[in-house]
Amino acid sequence: MRVGVVGCGVGGMAAALALARRGHEVTLLEAFAAPRPLGSGLLLQPTGLAALKALGLDETIRAAGARVERLEGHDTRGRQVMDLDYGDWRTGAHGVGIHRAVLFDTLHDALVPAGVTVVTDARILRIENPEKPVLHDERGRAFGPFDLAVIADGSGSALRSAVRPGARAPVYPWGAVWTNATDIDSRFAGALRQVYHRAEVMTGVLPVGRGPEGETNQVSLFWSLPVADIDACLAGDFEIWRRERLAPLWPEAAALLEGREDWAGFSRAIYRDVSVGRWSREACVLLGDAAHGTSPQLGQGANLALVDAVELAARLNQDQRPTAMAVRAWQGQRRRHTGIYQLASKGLTPLFQAHGAFWPLMRDLFFTPMSRWPGLKQLGVLLLTGTLRLGRFPSETRP
Repeated sequence: MRVGVVGCGVGGMAAALALARRGHEVTLLEAFAAPRPLGSGLLLQPTGLAALKALGLDETIRAAGARVERLEGHDTRGRQVMDLDYGDWRTGAHGVGIHRAVLFDTLHDALVPAGVTVVTDARILRIENPEKPVLHDERGRAFGPFDLAVIADGSGSALRSAVRPGARAPVYPWGAVWTNATDIDSRFAGALRQVYHRAEVMTGVLPVGRGPEGETNQVSLFWSLPVADIDACLAGDFEIWRRERLAPLWPEAAALLEGREDWAGFSRAIYRDVSVGRWSREACVLLGDAAHGTSPQLGQGANLALVDAVELAARLNQDQRPTAMAVRAWQGQRRRHTGIYQLASKGLTPLFQAHGAFWPLMRDLFFTPMSRWPGLKQLGVLLLTGTLRLGRFPSETRP
């Protein structure tokens, strides 16, 4: 089968690699002349690690990343808001914090050896004939025809409406700024830690292991804020922000940034609430954030995309029906997983990112106490690990 994959992010590269290793002729089309990762760090859950194992890359990632055994969250009054331990799901279980550039390089380095043809500087703007897709870029070039087009160009997808004209992808009102730092004393090892002030301020530190240049003991620090305020934040006085905003909330996190003079090294992140209905149109299919992007609150975006990719390749290998039917069957299977996280994201995000006193009050009165009850705590751990799914995982991605 000839497959065209649009997008050189985590989902696109994983899909290209999974399909190529099953014998398909894969062309990966990337908009940038030099593909590059966006963002700082991410947390790979047992589901994402299972998908990477299916791709033969999990050991490389584990060696480069940092073991994360729990999620801790406190408010500025010292009250514990979140306390989830991977061991409550399965003995010895853990996540892996990883620098996005390291994950990107690991996937990217595997493409050509697997037989994937990588075409850069090809910003795809139009799909011709969805039954036998031909992909047209902004320079007038045509790629294809393909037997399948996988659209994995992220939550801000330029092609989503071509596949599903009624799709919606509004920007979440809250985003974040991210940076990497060195945790010299390993003070932040072992856990994703967060601090909240009501629901209007959230900051966190995630250990990510090795940096892209070989740096050790790296962590990613994020500061959540309204999207409308990001530009003003990054144009403001860095030291005033560090000393007067971050340090009073979390002195240890502020200490990570001592010696910095400005916002250099920070990246901005915005998120979209993606709703498309069916993900496919004939032989064109959306994958990853292009199909089901959510708030980052549950930290599942890259993990869901990795599972999408591996399960799509497996479905196409097993399902002998026409491509369009096999793709729809794959989507039905995946929605039993992704749909839960889209719903949970909508429900939980206001508890941690919202103006006013109502949502943090609801969190403090109901969510935090109930999350410690045995049954609900187990549900929280399932959400954290990415393993909450209606039905069983296929063998290819079973954690």
